[in-house]
Amino acid sequence: QQQQQQQDPTSLVEFWGNVQVGQDVTLNELQSLYHVVVLAYGCESDQRLGIEGEDTLHGIFSAREFVAWYNGHPEFVSLGTNVEKLMKKKEKDIHVVVIGQGNVALDCARVLAKGQSGGLMDTDIASEALSVIGDGVGRTTVLGRRGHVQGAFTIKELRELTKLDHVDFVVDEKELEEGMTTSSMEELKGDGARPKVRIDKLLRDVARTRIQEDNERQRKKVILRFLLNPVKFLPNGLDQIRVGSVLCEKTRLEGQPGRQVAVGTGIMEEIPADMVLVSIGYKGVKLPGMDDRLFDARRGIVQNTHGKVSDNLYVSGWLKRGPSGIIGTNIADAKDTVFSILHDLEQESDMSRKIVKGRNGLGGLLMERGVRYVDWASYQRIDAAETDPLRLRTKNQPREKITSVEEMLSYVVK
Repeated sequence: QQQQQQQDPTSLVEFWGNVQVGQDVTLNELQSLYHVVVLAYGCESDQRLGIEGEDTLHGIFSAREFVAWYNGHPEFVSLGTNVEKLMKKKEKDIHVVVIGQGNVALDCARVLAKGQSGGLMDTDIASEALSVIGDGVGRTTVLGRRGHVQGAFTIKELRELTKLDHVDFVVDEKELEEGMTTSSMEELKGDGARPKVRIDKLLRDVARTRIQEDNERQRKKVILRFLLNPVKFLPNGLDQIRVGSVLCEKTRLEGQPGRQVAVGTGIMEEIPADMVLVSIGYKGVKLPGMDDRLFDARRGIVQNTHGKVSDNLYVSGWLKRGPSGIIGTNIADAKDTVFSILHDLEQESDMSRKIVKGRNGLGGLLMERGVRYVDWASYQRIDAAETDPLRLRTKNQPREKITSVEEMLSYVVK
């Protein structure tokens, strides 16, 4: 009862943390407690390459897991032990391959290139992760099957890579040209093509800049590669259970504008790799207890019509349409779902007139089951602890994240 009172009864928004839907409370129970339930938990799984060595060799991780680890996600803290084993070489000798060409792939490359001395000390990257990353890695190769015009990255993330201190950002002009098919040229035309045109210009400017090697400083490198399709992970020559390289097939583009596919040429290239991060897309997962008919397992989305799933259940975001788009895309997507909700509330009188227990019912149910949920007051205490100057490693660090759920729960208001 005391814990329930921490929630402001006059507020229109409440926070219930550390509650697992499908375990602590079922989806059906939520639907009975509220007039409307919206699923907006995004994509929690990864697309897989499905090639030899992906499941058997050590040192291959999903980029999603890697980002969760360095951002201090409690469920991925243990990943640090595996990453640390791969970072034993001297910084300049460590080679990392990132497969995929979206913003997450570029974020991974940026963090690995910067290291502690490159400014990460002043970020909110978890200290445990930062100690493993150290001063970063000597060479990071980011590769994809298609050309630069088809890349999913945005210019902001690309430009950041061009401005890193003591890091060479390398692009091969020949690969840019090879991707410029007639269809690619068409993709650079029209009002909506402006972001792609800017990216094309930036990459061409980078490719034409002669890189002055500085042997004394042993500059790090981030290399952006195109038209390469990974076909096999090869073991390390000295340790057959660890990845040692990525075997890729050179590709060419075929197809109409906006629908070009990468076709193999038979030409192979082997790229050294002490660690591989796979970032080729994400998939949504079905909530425990959700009706199988409501979920498209192949696409990893909840079946819906303009956000409407069934009865009083709705969906928004990547879980609604798949893992594509940015914040602006999600705003339009959310408006579409909200329109469906408002339409149903107006048209279906039984839906809005139904008597539900809402927050009181949920709080009572969780307390009855002994769930240690985190309300807003408790979250604010966690936030205050993470931003306490005594915890911070530098005066500019925004927060030092708590990476243990049990430690977080120690701040729960009794």
